[in-house]
Amino acid sequence: MAEMETTWDGLPVARERPYACCVIVWREGGHGREFLVLHRLAPGGAGFEDEWAWTPPSGARQPGETPGAAAARELREETGLTLLFTLVPEGAPSEDVALYVAQAPADAEVVLDDEHDRFLWLPLEEAVRNCLPPEVGVGITNASAWLDARATAA
Repeated sequence: MAEMETTWDGLPVARERPYACCVIVWREGGHGREFLVLHRLAPGGAGFEDEWAWTPPSGARQPGETPGAAAARELREETGLTLLFTLVPEGAPSEDVALYVAQAPADAEVVLDDEHDRFLWLPLEEAVRNCLPPEVGVGITNASAWLDARATAA
């Protein structure tokens, strides 16, 4: 029997796709739509600025956990937020990740976990530029396009 994949902190990862979930959180800011990105401490501490340093709330799905439950858990653990979210069909850069979108109130209070040391609310272009590798930014771009399409259809 193959050994189970684990996260960087030793938690088991689901054996079937999607292995991870990502929640693109946005709000209406002073200059339009802004996206929440979190700065990860590990592995380089506060000065860490390589790939995966900045990401939307996201993480691995645990065995037996539905993608939606994983997304809610990761959002709550990483930001302290409990928000309604919607699956963005075909929005994820790969079938390994389930991509969700959630709107936060303008005055949402973000409470970070021990894995992150700071957060930013950024316009689309800046959020995408900060989030590396490029497939992370693709998720934000796709979620924004999905939001635009919904707004146009309404």
